[in-house]
Order: sequence, then structure tokens, then C-alpha cells
Amino acid sequence: MRVDQIMSTAVITVAPEATLKEVASVLAANRISGVPVCAPDGALLGVVSEADVLWKELGVGPGRSLLERILESADGDDVRLAARTAGEAMTSPPVTIAVGATVAQAARLMLDRRVNRLPVLADGKLVGIVARSDLVCAFRRSDEELAREITDDVLLRTLWVDPAALTLAVTAGAVEIGGEVESRTTASLIETYIRRVPGVVDVVSKLTWSGPEPSRRYRATAGRLG
Repeated sequence: MRVDQIMSTAVITVAPEATLKEVASVLAANRISGVPVCAPDGALLGVVSEADVLWKELGVGPGRSLLERILESADGDDVRLAARTAGEAMTSPPVTIAVGATVAQAARLMLDRRVNRLPVLADGKLVGIVARSDLVCAFRRSDEELAREITDDVLLRTLWVDPAALTLAVTAGAVEIGGEVESRTTASLIETYIRRVPGVVDVVSKLTWSGPEPSRRYRATAGRLG
């Protein structure tokens, strides 16, 4: 499953000169936690989030709390506290993802970079946005949808393996696959790619293989996805 299959294409954006009050209104009205900042020609400049707006809530002056003083001592606090517009408060350059990337790649990028959303780019242009909630929805797919993706995308299109030569069963997200393939490498690749399908929670491979080495049963159980 690719990012372009689950992303939102009706992307709400703000201009860099938009005030933080205007940004806050956009976030609240649309119930979103962040919004891309774009130049007049549509080029993506950055992303401004609820956290960027909340820095203004700290304010300045006497009587600040310990938490406020700690936050103000962090790198970049002067810029954030002084920011008045989206362009001044935004995170730039933004963390983005290509339109053809997989959902697994998007999930890994969000976790590694600790972001809740990713602007999606095609040829350098903003074409959509994918949020953590989109990934969760992808993970909730039915067993039938999972079996179809494994058959069509993993076996046929990616690995060029004939599904008719294999057995496949999906139960509550757990996949069991059997049959004979040409090599141990192919068997390992099949298991690896199936494990990356969003919604798959476990893989049991009962594949055997022919080739230079004697045919033997290859069995492995993947752990629950993190």
C-alpha cells in the first residue's frame, strides 16, 4: 500500500504571512494539529503546528512558571516566542515523503522524526498530506483486503511469483503461507514483504524451495509489528 492511496488530497494550507491567530483559527475550525505553509507559487516552505502556536501562550514578563522558564531555555525559544506569523513560527525545512512511498516507510519516518503528519510531494510539489490517523485506518483493513494485496502487489507485481502455486490464509491479520518456490531467498523475501503490509500482525511461513540446496521446509514466525 502506497501513501497516495491513503493521503488526503484536499490539503489546507496557510501563507507565510498569516498571523498565528489566523493559524490557530484554521487549526481549530478544521480540527487538525498542523498545516503546511506554502509560498504564492505553491512551493512548500514549512509546517506550523499546534505546538508552534502554544509557544505564544507562554508570553513574557515576571511571574513565569518553572515549566515556562525551562521551555524558554530550550534552543530556538527566542525565535518562537517572538514569532507573529506562520513563516516565523513554522518548522523548516519540513519532513516530507514522496507520493510513491509505502505506508510502512511513512510510519517509520513519523516515528523516527516524531511528527504527526507528512506533506506528500510529487516532483517537488505538494499533492497531499498523510497523518497518523490515516496509517491507523490502513492497519484496520479486512482479511480479504490483506489477502488481495499480498496476492496482487507482493506476489505478482513485486516478486513475480505465481500465487496459484502457493497457499495463503489470513485470519484476524495473521498470515499463513505455504507451497514451493525456487529458492530460499525467494521464500525469505516473500515473508519479509508480507510482514510489511499494513494490517498484517503475524506471519507464519511454511514455504519450501528447490534449487542448489536440497528442498526443505522453511518456517519462521514474525513478531508483532511495532
